[in-house]
Amino acid sequence: MSTTFTHRNLPRLLLQAREAVMAHTRPSLREHALSDQQWRVLRVLGEHGAVDTGRVAREAFILGPSLTGVLARMERDNLITRARDPADQRRTVVEATPHGMKLVKRLGSSIEAHYDWMEKSLGKAKLAQLYGLLDELIALEQPSP
Repeated sequence: MSTTFTHRNLPRLLLQAREAVMAHTRPSLREHALSDQQWRVLRVLGEHGAVDTGRVAREAFILGPSLTGVLARMERDNLITRARDPADQRRTVVEATPHGMKLVKRLGSSIEAHYDWMEKSLGKAKLAQLYGLLDELIALEQPSP
């Protein structure tokens, strides 16, 4: 017996959209031996500078246990440094190294060029509408306080 659904599979569509966009980004990441997760960490650090690991986890959407391994590999590869927060020794602060920031700038340029192409293809208004709808969906699905 099959079940008839009224609505399209939104999670699958969102994953398909993500994969379609990432198909343009991954080759550049792989050229620099970066995983998707490592790029998300570098992007967070490129946008915000030195931040605590909790913020990296939240903004890069990487669970704590996975983040530990990702950061260890990135530190080994001289992409980031980790240090105890002088104000709170329980917290660890992560910062991109000069090498890591060089990659953020280099990859950021090609990624921004792809976003410019999407904006030209879809139109500025449609891309802004897409961003707005995604922001609304994210807010709608947040747990109530």
